[in-house]
Amino acid sequence: MTTDQSPTAPSTPFSPTGALTGLSGKVAVVTGAGRMRSIGRPIAVELARAGCKVVLTGRGRPQSTFPADEIEAGWRDIDSVVDEIRAIGGTALGVVSDVGDENEVAKLRDRVLAEFGRVDIVVNNAGSARGADRVPVIDLDTYDWTRVIHVNLTGTFFMCRAFGKVMVESGRGGSIINISSIAGKRFSPNVAVYGASKAGIQALTASMARETGPFGVRVNAICPGFVETSRLDDIIHEDNWPQFVRDNIPLGRAGTGEDIANLTMFLCSDQGSWVNGQSWNIDGGTVVEH
Repeated sequence: MTTDQSPTAPSTPFSPTGALTGLSGKVAVVTGAGRMRSIGRPIAVELARAGCKVVLTGRGRPQSTFPADEIEAGWRDIDSVVDEIRAIGGTALGVVSDVGDENEVAKLRDRVLAEFGRVDIVVNNAGSARGADRVPVIDLDTYDWTRVIHVNLTGTFFMCRAFGKVMVESGRGGSIINISSIAGKRFSPNVAVYGASKAGIQALTASMARETGPFGVRVNAICPGFVETSRLDDIIHEDNWPQFVRDNIPLGRAGTGEDIANLTMFLCSDQGSWVNGQSWNIDGGTVVEH
């Protein structure tokens, strides 16, 4: 990994108004951004609100798999998020892409560069859906192990490799945010493969940060706790959910996608420009290990 160019230092590392700086005019890619109640959607919207041109991806979910509230709202996956961003005056491009396919990731990279000529921010949020993998290790099917590792960890690797190389060679630096989970630190029963995939993301993040830091490319992970998205509908709607929140989240509420977006914005801004290689818990105090 070599380059004759030096990364450009943030022009305004301090903002006397308290507002985040260094985001306007940047090009951001956010994967897994098509769900209405999600983490990816608010990240994409807030980056656009801050002045980023946003490329957002999803796998093109068939409407038959949408939750009831998306169907009722006439939701159209990434197209609805693109419309939302354009409605606030932002620039957005939606691309159907599977992060688990390295050829599709390469095509996504080429599309971003063809449309905007650069990439400054990548948020790797795409992840496997909850499913038959939530069982004890001795009952875990090989297919489910492979599926979760491939989407969560290998997909993040494909994106980091493809877009990280572009950032390094550009000489402008950049920021990569890998959405991990406290499951990669908490190691609860019946989530072995999910926890392993997220712990792997944290290891990938830390190693890559040391490799690309000299080129001004920062790599950090965000580890959300229990966030009220459609992916958790199977437990949010259980009768014991309020008691679970009281017992497990010291701040007394589940998280929102906007909570995760707020931290993402900081880490991508000038104000987060000295943060590199870290895995940030954002979970209301559920996990205090680092």
